[in-house]
Amino acid sequence: MQVASFFENLEFNDQHVAITPMLESGFTKEIRIAFKEGQIMKEHKTGYPITVMVLKGEIEFGLPEETVLLKSGDLIALEPNVVHSLKANEESVVRLSLSKNDTVQRVNAVLNL
Repeated sequence: MQVASFFENLEFNDQHVAITPMLESGFTKEIRIAFKEGQIMKEHKTGYPITVMVLKGEIEFGLPEETVLLKSGDLIALEPNVVHSLKANEESVVRLSLSKNDTVQRVNAVLNL
């Protein structure tokens, strides 16, 4: 059994979003992404399905055809290879659920695009 809190030891970074691995199960990796107001994750994609949930705040989730406004409690699922971006309209905490086959290093690399 593993237990994690997305709000315990929560830290924000002035330079870029803060990415923190929270736990890994037999089928997913759970990542916390902490955004200060106005911070973005530029357009990127993954070769695996993902699920993104806004735990706190408000995120503009950019897709090729539209931008979806996600507020606290909202959840979105994407198939592989869908280009997307995220922008925080206010201080926000996001849960990213990755495939066990995906890597946290790939997520961190998005900050260097």
